[in-house]
Amino acid sequence: MATLWGTPEKLQELLCELVSWKSMTLTEGEVQFAYKLKEKLEMIPYFQEHPENLAFSQVNWERENVTALYKHPEAKETIVLISHYDTVHTSEYGDLEPIACSPLELAEAFKKVRDELDPDARADLESGEYLFGRGTMDMKAGLALHMALVEKAAAEEWPINLLLMTVADEEVNSAGMRYGVSKLLDLEREHGLEYILFLNGEPVFAHHPGDMNHYVYTGSIGKIMPSALFYGKETHVGEPLSGITSSYISTYLTHRMEWNTSFTETVYGEKTPVPVTLMQRDMKQEYSAQTPYRTSAMYNVFLMKKTAEEVFDQFEKVAIEAMEHCTRDYRAMCERENIEPVGDIRVLRFEELMKYAITKFGIEYVNEALYDTMMHPEWDVRDKSMHIVDILLINCQELTPATVLLYAPPYYPPVNSSENELVKRCVEQVTTNAMNKFGLKMKQIHYFNGISDLSYVNYTDQNGGWITYEKNTPVYGDLYNIPFQAMKQLQAPVLNVGPFGKDAHKRTERLHIKNTFEEMPILLEELILSIFVKSPHY
Repeated sequence: MATLWGTPEKLQELLCELVSWKSMTLTEGEVQFAYKLKEKLEMIPYFQEHPENLAFSQVNWERENVTALYKHPEAKETIVLISHYDTVHTSEYGDLEPIACSPLELAEAFKKVRDELDPDARADLESGEYLFGRGTMDMKAGLALHMALVEKAAAEEWPINLLLMTVADEEVNSAGMRYGVSKLLDLEREHGLEYILFLNGEPVFAHHPGDMNHYVYTGSIGKIMPSALFYGKETHVGEPLSGITSSYISTYLTHRMEWNTSFTETVYGEKTPVPVTLMQRDMKQEYSAQTPYRTSAMYNVFLMKKTAEEVFDQFEKVAIEAMEHCTRDYRAMCERENIEPVGDIRVLRFEELMKYAITKFGIEYVNEALYDTMMHPEWDVRDKSMHIVDILLINCQELTPATVLLYAPPYYPPVNSSENELVKRCVEQVTTNAMNKFGLKMKQIHYFNGISDLSYVNYTDQNGGWITYEKNTPVYGDLYNIPFQAMKQLQAPVLNVGPFGKDAHKRTERLHIKNTFEEMPILLEELILSIFVKSPHY
């Protein structure tokens, strides 16, 4: 029986076509990708017979997730195949940007400027073993592999259900997966499904430069962004001692947050990277002789076990120590210069600031002020988070100088299934099979280090640790939501098995051809058949 994508050559053609459909996050191409993909999936005979099993589910800003359910009439057990179809932007390609999503053309163009590439990328280009281009590795290859799996399962009538779900906006706010949680629950009820595994197809991410190991992941690292707005006292540069700059205040906390090992976690011998500052800038929009008195900063913290509440408590402790240090230095300067200090630097949680403002002005006034902030389409959720704090503090200047602590989106809760017996069997099967069939050594990693949509299933916090997140994320409930309660209902274990590639989010993003189109289809197929399909003829 002829297949659409059942050979390495056809599968590579499919991937090149998917890559050519430019789908950078928050572009029109991302909107259109879902429609093109649905048309592609409609080519599978099963979905011509069962068109009701192929559907869109709305995200936001006209974007859609795509679900494709192959359902065996006698099966309840269901594997959810998760991927995302958006990509990061392509400006780093420079003059080659017009062909950044055309792998074959890009490879030829790279050959003409090979001296611009680093030695490793140049060697891979010359070997002919890699497919270059935006989205080849991260992560349209995973989507293509899942499409081929669904096609084969339907053609051969595997006695198990496969639900392909590919989502928008993983790269910025993971809106696709956050909206997709409710769709998963709807499909589970509607079709009487029993989810037994969430299988993601994210590619292998290097753990250090030059890492050539192939990994299988039994969890996904968490990420959260404790942030701060520093509010000083403005003055003219000609009278610098009449105020205190927010720039000065901010350096004390940033110095303590950057590379702070007390935030790191070690689980299963794996360690989270240290925190770094993702963004720090004055909120002053124009040049003037007025000193900056509002500065924002966002810090990246990775998680393995900690909840949002635990991180925020720790962040608050660090901030209090930092502001006490800043106040001591500032008061010492004032004493030396014989001037009156403008005040000690207060530390507030956002929820405390909000309560204070409501008490002072009333809820209607505060809501109206916040609504005005929401109505700026040119600001993203992080900008709006800071502006909400800003507008409240401008109207409560009796609290300043102050540092207000908050959370800025996005938040990826950590997830791990390393102790799950089914996952242990999966790891044993796929690693043994990879070695026996291809001489490919695959290692288990307990936390996928690239951040993934698996964070939004199998949520296990039973102590309400997310409540601190909700109360201290200024845009929460209006522009940004995480369906924590719904996520707790999706309790199947997680696993990530994907192809080998290099340099995600770089100009030299590339995918290993043999591993992707020859090895991975067999490994994924045999993983499902040997572990999940109990029928004797398999």
